[in-house]
Amino acid sequence: MGSKIYVGGLPYSATEAEMEALFAEHGTVQSARVITDKFTGQSRGFGFVEMSTSEEAEAAISALNSTEMGGRTLTVNEAKPMAPRTGGGGFGGGGGNRGGGRGNRF
Repeated sequence: MGSKIYVGGLPYSATEAEMEALFAEHGTVQSARVITDKFTGQSRGFGFVEMSTSEEAEAAISALNSTEMGGRTLTVNEAKPMAPRTGGGGFGGGGGNRGGGRGNRF
C-alpha cells in the first residue's frame, strides 16, 4: 500500500491546514491538498493527504474512514493512480463553409 490517501466528503469550508491537523494525529503528514474548482476556487469536497509511511497511512485510513468532519461523513482510502486521459485535446475539426453556400460573412 502506498502512502497517498484520498479523502472524500470534505466540508466545502475545509482547509489544507485542518486536513493536515486531522491526519497528523496518526503520523507524519508530508502534504495535504484540498482540490478546488479551477474557475471559482471553491473546494470540490475532496482532497489528498500524503503520509510518511504506508503504516501511518493505513492507521489514518482505519481511524478516519466514516468519521465526521464539519457535519459530513468522510470517505478515507488509498488513493488510486490517476487514469490516463484519452481522446484528443484541442479544438474540433474543420470550420468550412457554414453560411449556406455563400461563404463566411465575418
